[in-house]
Amino acid sequence: MATWLYQQGHAVGSSTEELCLKNQEWVREAHLAYLHAGAQVIETNSYAANREALARYGLERKTTRINRAAVQLARQAVEMAEADAFVVGSIGSIAAARVMTSNVEEFRDIFEEQAVALLHEGVDGLILETFFDLEELLLALDVVRPLVATSGVPIIAQCSLLDVERTRDGYLLSDAFYQLKEAGADMVGLNCRLGPAEVLRAMEKAVVPAGLSLSAFPNAGRPAIIDGEFAYKPNYQYFGDNAIKLWEQGVSLIGGCCGTTPEHIQAIAGAVAGLKRLPRINPEHTPRIEVFEREVVRFQQSEQPTIVELAEKRHTVIVEFDSPRDLNVERYVEGAHELYKAGADAITIADNSLATTRMSNMALGSIIKRELGIEPVVHVACRDRNLIGQQSHLMGLHALGINQILVITGDPARVGDLPGASTVFDMSSFDLIRMVKQLNQGIAFSGRPMNNQARFVCGAAFNPHVRNLEAAVARLERKVDAGADYIMTQPVYDVETMLAIREATAHLKVPIFIGIMPLTSTRNAEFLHNEVPGIKISQQSRERIKKFEGAAARAEGVEMCKELLDEAVKSYNGIYLITPFSYFEMTVELTKHVREITQVSSRASNF
Repeated sequence: MATWLYQQGHAVGSSTEELCLKNQEWVREAHLAYLHAGAQVIETNSYAANREALARYGLERKTTRINRAAVQLARQAVEMAEADAFVVGSIGSIAAARVMTSNVEEFRDIFEEQAVALLHEGVDGLILETFFDLEELLLALDVVRPLVATSGVPIIAQCSLLDVERTRDGYLLSDAFYQLKEAGADMVGLNCRLGPAEVLRAMEKAVVPAGLSLSAFPNAGRPAIIDGEFAYKPNYQYFGDNAIKLWEQGVSLIGGCCGTTPEHIQAIAGAVAGLKRLPRINPEHTPRIEVFEREVVRFQQSEQPTIVELAEKRHTVIVEFDSPRDLNVERYVEGAHELYKAGADAITIADNSLATTRMSNMALGSIIKRELGIEPVVHVACRDRNLIGQQSHLMGLHALGINQILVITGDPARVGDLPGASTVFDMSSFDLIRMVKQLNQGIAFSGRPMNNQARFVCGAAFNPHVRNLEAAVARLERKVDAGADYIMTQPVYDVETMLAIREATAHLKVPIFIGIMPLTSTRNAEFLHNEVPGIKISQQSRERIKKFEGAAARAEGVEMCKELLDEAVKSYNGIYLITPFSYFEMTVELTKHVREITQVSSRASNF
């Protein structure tokens, strides 16, 4: 519906489904075009007419009205065309190709509300379509099945695949079809994402349970930008030829998804006219049914201890030293070497912090690991990369042997030095942590099995400078549940906050690295306190640094941190020192101080 209206030059606006109330003639005309082309089944314009999707446009209160109007318009079109055609109510995935949350149970009421509205208006069937995750589709089927128990209205359940063999959540298509039949689907199939050739290939490989009907609604190939607009190839004859091949696979309901026009449907109708339904013949070499386990796996590096393993045994120091904003890496390598000699266990490198452009932390991490033997901890922000870029980036880190990462949300692009840059945020930090752990299981973001398993040790950030510390800790617990192996806090500047964090997080079973960053001047202190999210500096600390300037102020900033570190090592094994600007000499001195006081305490404990 959406792609056809777009091709007709209609300004659809925000919600295609709202057209059922706002521009009804457009919807009727679309239905009529496909009916005149030979369609025997048409879908209601209700794919995303669920409360969550409509809420993005302030339409959630119109959910029932939109769904009922969608059925009415389809019925009117069938009557106007004098066609012998069925009207099926379309219910799309709520996740809709986005990263899935850990729990889809919250979707139950949303699916029920939409299904009740469609059934009340008298559809001939329901189609659950474009579900990338089998678990969500099974939940939708579990909700809808009891609603049609007495009416006998059939349910079509269609998966969408990122890979021709598996759903995104790791199920073989054969297993998905089996589970959908067990859950009560009358027909199963595929729609969207893949074109005719890939849908055909998926059907050829799948094992279909006996007695189960099949459907296939491929896209019109892959879209491309032509003359500045998205367009599909006009491959009508090809579509018809592939309809025959799908029919030979036992597919009895053949249609089209994104990009398919009335001409595509006409080609299908002409190709299969007069053909009798064929029985499904499964492939001879049937793949075994298998499902990947989804529990969190924490892989450890065999070559040397990780920062997590070290922190479980002794005081461990991570020093943040950000990559340069220019093209000169000599001073960076020098600083990293000095920090390593001072006793830093790892160097952590931010991912364009404050949305300010810096040299790639992957490149700098690779250099210090290869040339200096220093273990890098590379930050990975959600801000700059879409799902494709994120997986590619992580695969590159794996190839370079950089296995320790810190997942962060990232500051919005508009606050940085290129405010016109786009902010991506395809996923939250929770989602990215889960997907990193999925790579550790050898499963790609798409659900496709990979030839190896990653070994990422994945950290998460914690901001204690909030009004409600309890709520912040609850958010942190979610990150640990998602698979975070350790925590690094925003910098703290007083003992009281440091102890409050320790008490609030004592129940967590992962190491906490307490963040400490020296002040460099009173201007620096006021800027951090008043303008940088996630940082709070006490009045006492700001008054103290105000008495000094230049090098003296930096020296005082170091002294203030030494006093904090004297207390920090009593409660924390994990120390996270943050280098201000490029003054690595300051964190070199602080690293040495940690080593001196922890050696003293260690010796004292031996007596």
